[in-house]
Amino acid sequence: MASRTTRAALTTLGVVGAAGAGAAAWGIGVERFLFTVRRHTLPLLPAGSTPVRVLHVSDAHMAPWQHRKQEWMAGLAALEPDLVVNTGDNLGHAAGLAGIQHAFDPLRGVPGVFVHGSNDLSAPSPRNPLRYFTGPSRSKPREVPLDTAALDAYLRDGLGWLDLNNAAGSIDVAGARIDAFGVSDAHRGWERLDGLPAALQALPNRSEALLTLGVTHAPYRHVLDAYSELGADMMFAGHTHGGQVRIPGSPAALVANCDIPLDQARGLSAWTHDGRNIPLNVSAGIGHSIFAPVRFGCRPEVSLITLTARS
Repeated sequence: MASRTTRAALTTLGVVGAAGAGAAAWGIGVERFLFTVRRHTLPLLPAGSTPVRVLHVSDAHMAPWQHRKQEWMAGLAALEPDLVVNTGDNLGHAAGLAGIQHAFDPLRGVPGVFVHGSNDLSAPSPRNPLRYFTGPSRSKPREVPLDTAALDAYLRDGLGWLDLNNAAGSIDVAGARIDAFGVSDAHRGWERLDGLPAALQALPNRSEALLTLGVTHAPYRHVLDAYSELGADMMFAGHTHGGQVRIPGSPAALVANCDIPLDQARGLSAWTHDGRNIPLNVSAGIGHSIFAPVRFGCRPEVSLITLTARS
């Protein structure tokens, strides 16, 4: 009997091991290259408005050797967006800027906005991925600074995108005015929410805006609640990677690396606060840390959201 039990246990272990090895091979060798465009249509604009196509990009974590990702991102201009929302973590390596330039150059001339994630300021560092299951990471490893000034100069001056790091501004999108505000990475405590009301009030003729967007890298609850109180009509975030490793078919992520509900860690949902239900799009992102090169049940993605007139 003992030998049968032992054989059964060994068989079970072998099956589990083979399944684990197969999943790892898929996640590392295949799925992280299955770049996807998630498409949504959202009736958000005033009646009679012309549709606005919003391309939401996030978490490229670009390294210089990632040519497949660079080429796919360069092809996004074919989607003909009216507005690009970039929710940060563009860089994943000290030499990643050239790859970002190759990826975004075809979008030159398309209005855009951006905020920082921590990996726009410092390079990623090795860490134990199992620690993410214990809650949002708060460790501060030795940091290698990135050339944030060069990145911002490219996004702001080269592409003409609006810097929303603890700031607000207005942009012309398809002949209509859109107001937007944002903060720097709340995961690192860089958000300055108390300065946003004055920044918004300083914008002239606020009533002329078609809508107001709130943009953040990390979708912490206190940030989203504050955005609701500031009158955001829609909110955009990244950071979560959608969990990066998910149980296929599950509606919720296993982890989010912040305090957002796990069933809102990826995709389009509604954020409810003080009686308001505000559309929130959390991008699972295009990339991953170079120290965790895997995607499973969570393809790399961008979102194309077509905002249409309310009936």
